[in-house]
Amino acid sequence: MNIHGLQKMTLLDFPGRVAATVFLGGCDFRCPFCHNFELVDGSAPAVMDDGQLFDFLKKRRGLLDGVAVTGGEPCLRSDLPDLLRGIRSLGYAVKLDTNGAHPDRLREILDADLAQYVAMDIKNSPAKYAATAGLDSVNLDSVRESVSILMPGPADYEFRTTVVAELHDTADFEDIGRWIRGARRYFLQSFTDRDSVPFSGLHAPSEEMLEACASIARKYIGQVEIRGVD
Repeated sequence: MNIHGLQKMTLLDFPGRVAATVFLGGCDFRCPFCHNFELVDGSAPAVMDDGQLFDFLKKRRGLLDGVAVTGGEPCLRSDLPDLLRGIRSLGYAVKLDTNGAHPDRLREILDADLAQYVAMDIKNSPAKYAATAGLDSVNLDSVRESVSILMPGPADYEFRTTVVAELHDTADFEDIGRWIRGARRYFLQSFTDRDSVPFSGLHAPSEEMLEACASIARKYIGQVEIRGVD
């Protein structure tokens, strides 16, 4: 498998772990606020293959204790379970980032204990999901199924929403809260503009808006936190 990016050490991407972050190319969403669009559209060249990744991870045993696998959308890859199995065989815990559009692969990975933590994006309220994902339509049944797979465990998980002033309003978080009611934890992430974001004219929400959205979500979810605000 081609690996399209590697962050050799992070304290942020995998809660409670000192981790490396592995970036895989390709995605079936086209979110206008995406920070990794060069991975989405395939323009990012591969930096190594999985054999080279495993060699790197063998040398980092004792320094790292986790590997976060992100994208793009990792679950597009039919050989993702093999990659995760190789990482697990080296003694690492795995965190998987996903948009939730591939519940069958998610279930396969969790059933085989190939991921110990999953971070799943909730793009927006159901009525605005496709527009926020940059598509004409989204199979919400698949996304809902992934939510249902994660909610009971066995892997630890979080849901998260990147909040964009032009795409979200407080009413959306009533709908999201009802949808993922009782979730273990939910993070609101403030959008940050970067050169890699594919569309201009998007802005971070105000801190007041973020707090209002979090307050609404807390009616339905016990642990709601805000990321990306100093």
